[in-house]
Amino acid sequence: MHPQDIRIESFTYDLPNDRIAKYPLAQRDASKLLVYENGGVTEDTYRNIAMHIPEETLLVFNQTKVVHARLLFQKETGGVIEVFCLEPDAQYHGIQNAMLQKGKVYWHCMIGGASKWKHGMVLSIKHEHPDFILSASITDRQPGYFTLELFWDDKDLTFAEVLHYAGKVPLPPYLHREAELSDDSRYQTIYAKNEGSVAAPTAGLHFTDAVMNDLAAKKIDTAFVTLHVGAGTFKPVKSETMAGHEMHAEWIDVDRHCIEKLLAHLDKGIVAVGTTSMRTLESLYWIGAKLLSGIEIDFEGIAISQWDPYEMNINYSADECLNAIIRWMQENEKDRIMTRTQILIAPGYDTKIIKGLVTNFHQPQSTLLLLVSALIGDEWKRLYDYAMQHDFRFLSYGDGNLIWKNQK
Repeated sequence: MHPQDIRIESFTYDLPNDRIAKYPLAQRDASKLLVYENGGVTEDTYRNIAMHIPEETLLVFNQTKVVHARLLFQKETGGVIEVFCLEPDAQYHGIQNAMLQKGKVYWHCMIGGASKWKHGMVLSIKHEHPDFILSASITDRQPGYFTLELFWDDKDLTFAEVLHYAGKVPLPPYLHREAELSDDSRYQTIYAKNEGSVAAPTAGLHFTDAVMNDLAAKKIDTAFVTLHVGAGTFKPVKSETMAGHEMHAEWIDVDRHCIEKLLAHLDKGIVAVGTTSMRTLESLYWIGAKLLSGIEIDFEGIAISQWDPYEMNINYSADECLNAIIRWMQENEKDRIMTRTQILIAPGYDTKIIKGLVTNFHQPQSTLLLLVSALIGDEWKRLYDYAMQHDFRFLSYGDGNLIWKNQK
């Protein structure tokens, strides 16, 4: 079956509101861990995750950093208009570059109460300590987003700094609460580095220095990629079949050192920490496959579209594809790949790079459930039933699982 024909109603389950974790546990690695391997289900905590991973495995983490993407502008009449910053305008060729802009930047945003933002109106936020005024005007309207010109009067501040001071943590909408001071640190992984996400790579929220030390002590290697999580990660599938759903495109950034580590661990086993890491790694395979096949890649736009894996009739090894990327880097004097991926991983997809996945429990009828099902088929239902019956906490601040790919 082509994933376009998958009916999303097959990927639903009953999730009572009281099973959604509204707050994280006091200790990150105290969260429960459900381990699935060869049809067996066991239960532990993240503190002991190293016990469930063979030595010399490579764990790949997403080191993106969540930005304060929610901006609340007040009108002269007192009304509040909420702006949710999605991604920079294409002119900046990537989020990192856009975040370093000073004085002015153009950003694609969602606007709450957009009908109240009249043509030509400039809205502002006055911030103290440091003192600056952030202003915004609408320059373009497109289906699904607005383009805003955001400008500020302190020319020494980067946009990353402006967001940090003037914005709020963009908690997932299903938490139904305002961000609190504690969310600044808890809705962020301990290894977060590259600013640009509007949602946390939540599988990584459970990792602590103690857990990382245990991994190293067992000779479990680590590598880091970047995928800047977009608001589309919460986008529900509203069509009956996946043919009517457009996947969101997200920026990925992978350096040569990481790709070399992947090559060295293909036979030893690679585990993605989070669906974002998995989507990044699997996208690398298809980028390499396109290079080997002589297919033109739009690195400035979207390198991998959602249907590419199902419509490219190729069968290269992961080794061949990763080496093709390294050769491309050498030939083009690049030390990293920065582009966007729209990849959809769904039942029928056979992972090319990863053998296991660390992830949280996901929303019903979400593309992330399709991704889990690609690894273990309908067994995801048994996993989620077990979690529901054994008081696991669900979604971003909840518990999680270590899933090993079913062997065919």
